[in-house]
Amino acid sequence: MNKAFVKETDAPDDDDEAIVAPTLPAGTKNYMTPAGYAQLDAEFNQLWKVERPTLVETISWAASNGDRSENGDYIYGKKRLREVDRRIRFLSKRLEHAEVVNPATREKTDQVFFGATVTVADNDGTESTYAIVGLDEADAGRGRIAWISPMARALLKAREGDTVNVQTPEGRREVEIVDVRYQAID
Repeated sequence: MNKAFVKETDAPDDDDEAIVAPTLPAGTKNYMTPAGYAQLDAEFNQLWKVERPTLVETISWAASNGDRSENGDYIYGKKRLREVDRRIRFLSKRLEHAEVVNPATREKTDQVFFGATVTVADNDGTESTYAIVGLDEADAGRGRIAWISPMARALLKAREGDTVNVQTPEGRREVEIVDVRYQAID
């Protein structure tokens, strides 16, 4: 059947990818650093105040041009608007439940908690540094690990000088905590 005779709906297309966002364990808080919160808040404001109004204006203009079934601006605009609205809902929930913890203001301690920057050494002496951050801020390439990751869970509550076991995809790994410090994370 020709698309011109099919009723258009706002239902997601079959080719829409499901957004798979990391989820928090039930009953836990959404811990974030101030920089992580600011980044999500800036994205939310950009989508809500700039991108969404522009899309709505484009869709209105495209709808006024007539036949919507073959109107690329209208079809793409509606699809993009669904994506933007989905992301706005996700961000508003994350920001609403955020618990901002500033590691720079934490009292000095050698114990690992959220926001700590931890240097660990493998058995062969190789050192790695990790900052324990919120779920939405994690970036392993930059040494930022989510506080619910296996490495962070192994490190949490341990102290400088302790040796902890971490389960990795390659198997069990033993690391020694060399340094624990609390500083602003950009």
